[in-house]
Amino acid sequence: MSWDELVRRVKLAEDLGFDGVWGFDHLQPMYGEGPGETFEGMTTLAALAGVTSRIRLGLLVTGVTYRHPSMLAIQAVTIDHASHGRLELSLGAAWFDKEHTELGIPFPATGERFDLLEDALEIVNRLWTGEVVSYEGKQVSLVNAQVRPVPVQQPRPPIWIGGQGPKRTLPLVARYADVWHAWGSPKSLAESNELLDKLAEEAGRDPSAIMRASSLSLDELDTAKKHAAKWAEANCGYLVCGWPDAGDAQVERFAREVLPAFTSG
Repeated sequence: MSWDELVRRVKLAEDLGFDGVWGFDHLQPMYGEGPGETFEGMTTLAALAGVTSRIRLGLLVTGVTYRHPSMLAIQAVTIDHASHGRLELSLGAAWFDKEHTELGIPFPATGERFDLLEDALEIVNRLWTGEVVSYEGKQVSLVNAQVRPVPVQQPRPPIWIGGQGPKRTLPLVARYADVWHAWGSPKSLAESNELLDKLAEEAGRDPSAIMRASSLSLDELDTAKKHAAKWAEANCGYLVCGWPDAGDAQVERFAREVLPAFTSG
């Protein structure tokens, strides 16, 4: 996709009343025939901040292997200011080993990547306070570190965590996340939802403070309507909609026929 086409779609989504626009955080295409084209995620959000005025901006999800946590915190603050407080920061442990290997980016073992994710969540939260921070992490440590300015959004931009692993991901969601995003259906995610409620209570948080989010295909509009209704009944607060093969007309129909009912609920 060309840059001009990307911007056109984002502006259309903003005009149609969608709440946010989401890119992916990869450095090469993952599917389809090559070679394909991919823009870097965080710089894309920074550029989109200057050509939009209302829609919120995020990546689903930002892999912690691609950037040092301190740099990520600074990049996020920059985008938060450039967008006048429209950043959503979504984090995950990363998984696409192929691009790491081909581009020479270290791809640690699974346990180490989740240790890095935990460090990144702690570091971002601490640096965003603007205070001097020393932190001894499992993968990354800070010594008398300070980042300013603080974010426009206070106490901080919303943090999303993607995934549903019961041993590492959901405990981190329970401790740090404002929004939990997972793929599946209300039925298939019911057990994970219950576990997250339990973990949040154990962490001293109100489970209802963690918004539940999932994804919705717009390829078949009647199916999208049914699925959106089921998600609304399941108290899902946010659906990330994939761009359909049918293009603008399908997106416009969804915005006209489905989006108002879901957002009003």
